[in-house]
Amino acid sequence: MKGNPMSELFKVVLSHDAPAAYWGKADVSFEQQTATIHLKSAMPLRQIQMAARKLRNQGLSAVVLAGNGWDVDRQWSFYQGFVTAKGGFQVEWSGDAAQINELKQRAISASFVRQLTNDTPENLYPVKLASDTAAWLGSLAPEKVSYRIISGDELLQQQWIGIHAVGRGSTRSPALLELDYNPFDTDAPVSVALVGKGITFDSGGYSIKSSEGMLGMKADMGGAATVAGALGLAIQRGLKQRVKLYLCCAENLVSGNAYKLGDILTYKNGTTVEVVNTDAEGRLVLADGLQAASESGARFIIDAATLTGAAVMAVSSQYNAIFSPQPAVLALTQQKAAEVAENVWPLPLDPWHQDACPSAYADTANSRAVKGGGPGGASNAAGFLWRFVTPQADWLHIDLAAAFEDNASAMWAAGATTHGMLTIAQLLDSE
Repeated sequence: MKGNPMSELFKVVLSHDAPAAYWGKADVSFEQQTATIHLKSAMPLRQIQMAARKLRNQGLSAVVLAGNGWDVDRQWSFYQGFVTAKGGFQVEWSGDAAQINELKQRAISASFVRQLTNDTPENLYPVKLASDTAAWLGSLAPEKVSYRIISGDELLQQQWIGIHAVGRGSTRSPALLELDYNPFDTDAPVSVALVGKGITFDSGGYSIKSSEGMLGMKADMGGAATVAGALGLAIQRGLKQRVKLYLCCAENLVSGNAYKLGDILTYKNGTTVEVVNTDAEGRLVLADGLQAASESGARFIIDAATLTGAAVMAVSSQYNAIFSPQPAVLALTQQKAAEVAENVWPLPLDPWHQDACPSAYADTANSRAVKGGGPGGASNAAGFLWRFVTPQADWLHIDLAAAFEDNASAMWAAGATTHGMLTIAQLLDSE
């Protein structure tokens, strides 16, 4: 990040030495215009991120990462702890040109993800989420990006039933963004299709949330922001594969026109779905996106969504839960996440999970009619989504338990974390 000369910035250095005795057990010490992070943990990245939060909380806003030991992972961990939703911060990177370029590209993409996710639901409505994403990705590769936005009743004409149903209760139209990144001069095959849940505000619909539970629901489009940020990072790195992006955008509100419990939706692939919980709306819109991704012929489909509280209960907000019918996909995802120091953990997904939400009136229900969807809720949601994925493609579903923090913690400021963006970008680079 450009800014003041380094001499005017507060220096942050790393040390494996213990602090002077008068600092006690402190892991950060100070001398004039320098803060020293004393690495004494088996988990240095976690310690560095927590130290960055401490420095930011003490009022520091502009720092330079100086001295030895600052590899890319350590600098990024510091940045993730230092950043806040209100902005007003500056970090000067260190290292060689390639390292600095990588960190700058990450910061550009992460800033976009945070800007979208932290925006107010009044400002970021479904069509704007789609158009802002298309404009940003287009600015990164003007000659390689094309797109269209399908909105309102046109969704019904195209048989995108789920997005229309969830979004019809709002006066602001639901939308599906179909974006094509093609770096070739020919109609090349699609390598990867990305699908993101873009619920710009989730009241729960008639299965209405509590006020406390609704407060952070501006972030329910975190999946859309995450896959878009990952594609943007991969494009900046020089992505040489054709990728299609599908963002399923809607506001889930209560009105005289909102979808209701007991409604039955008939999807494009013929699957009928009984709505037993209007707050299980994410899987209803993703079903459309996954069908569109399947139609693209992509050999690898990745979807990301802030989908279930059950995933948070299972893996906490320090991990993202991952699901796939293909063990090799899970292993690859774990490998790629480890390369960029992000945390993922696989949860069960067996064929019988497709039938875990039975209905007396339709092929399946969208949930179980019990609080939180009942036991195994995250796996049941993944099983529902599986119905809409072509068997010809590898498929990865990411339940973004770690995408947003309602309140500041020792690791994160309140707001979007971008956790998951780097993993998906690595998967794109591996194709």
